[in-house]
Amino acid sequence: MKDIHIVIMAGGVGSRLYPVSTPEHPKQFIDLLDCGRTLIQLTYERFLKVNPDARFWVVTSARYIHFINEQLPDIPAEQILAEPEPRSTAPCIAYACWKIRKKYPSANIIVTPSDAYVPDCEAFARTMRAALGFTATRHAIVCVGITPTSPHTGYGYIHAAGDADGVVKVSEFKEKPSAEVAEKYLAEGGYYWNAGIFVWNAQTIEEELRVHAPQICGVMDELAPALYSAREEEELERLFPTCEKISIDYAVMEKSADVYMIPGPWAWSDLGSFEAIEAITGKKLK
Repeated sequence: MKDIHIVIMAGGVGSRLYPVSTPEHPKQFIDLLDCGRTLIQLTYERFLKVNPDARFWVVTSARYIHFINEQLPDIPAEQILAEPEPRSTAPCIAYACWKIRKKYPSANIIVTPSDAYVPDCEAFARTMRAALGFTATRHAIVCVGITPTSPHTGYGYIHAAGDADGVVKVSEFKEKPSAEVAEKYLAEGGYYWNAGIFVWNAQTIEEELRVHAPQICGVMDELAPALYSAREEEELERLFPTCEKISIDYAVMEKSADVYMIPGPWAWSDLGSFEAIEAITGKKLK
C-alpha cells in the first residue's frame, strides 16, 4: 500500500485521570503502564507495524509541541500541527486532512487517538491494513469496533447489523449508555465499542465534511493558501478559533450514508480511568 498517512490526535488533557494527568502534562505523554514508553510512543510504534513507510502527523496543543519533539523525534516539524485552542475533533481532523491533501492528494488516512492500549500489535496491524485496503478505492469511511467484553458504560457503541466478519455497514452510533442499556446491547449482539479510530482517503473526508460541516470547510478553505508557508501559524491563530466546536462523530459519522465498521477482535482499552490502568498493570497509581 502506498501513500499511507497516520494522524495521531494528541491534544486532550486526560481529565478523568487527574491528578496523575494534568493540563500541563497529560496522560498521552506519560508512561502510565510502567513499561518504559509513554502512551503516544506506544501508539506510534503500533502504527509503524501497520506500514513502516507511512507518514505520521500529530495534531496537538501548541503547549505540547515540546513533548512531541522529545518523545517522537522522527516526526518532521511540518507534520506536527499545533492547534491554537481546542475546538474538538472535527476541526482538528479537518486541519490535518486539508494539509495532507494539499501535498498528497491521493493519501489514504488513518486518524487515531494517542492513548489507547492494544497489546496484540500484529493483530491490530492486520485489521488496519484491511481497513486501508477498503478505503483506498472507495468513497467510504471505516471505523473500528471492539467486540465488547462487558456492558461498559464509559464507551460509545457502534451498531452493525449482521455478523461482523470483515467490513460491514454501520446501522447506528450510540452514545455512552446506562448500565441497563449496555446490558441490553450485549444480550442483543451486533453492538461494538467505538475505538475512535477512523480510516478514509483524503478525497472522501473532504467531500463528507463539505456536505456535513460546511462552516469548518469554509475556514479551512480560507486557511489553505497559507499551508506550508511562513504565514501558516499566523493564519491558523486567526482562523482556527472561528471553527465550530464539534466532534467528528456529531459532524460527520452520525450523518454520513457511507460509514462502515471493521471489527477489532483484539484486546483494547482507552485507559480512561484509574481502574482500567490498574487492571492492566496490577498496580495502584499514585
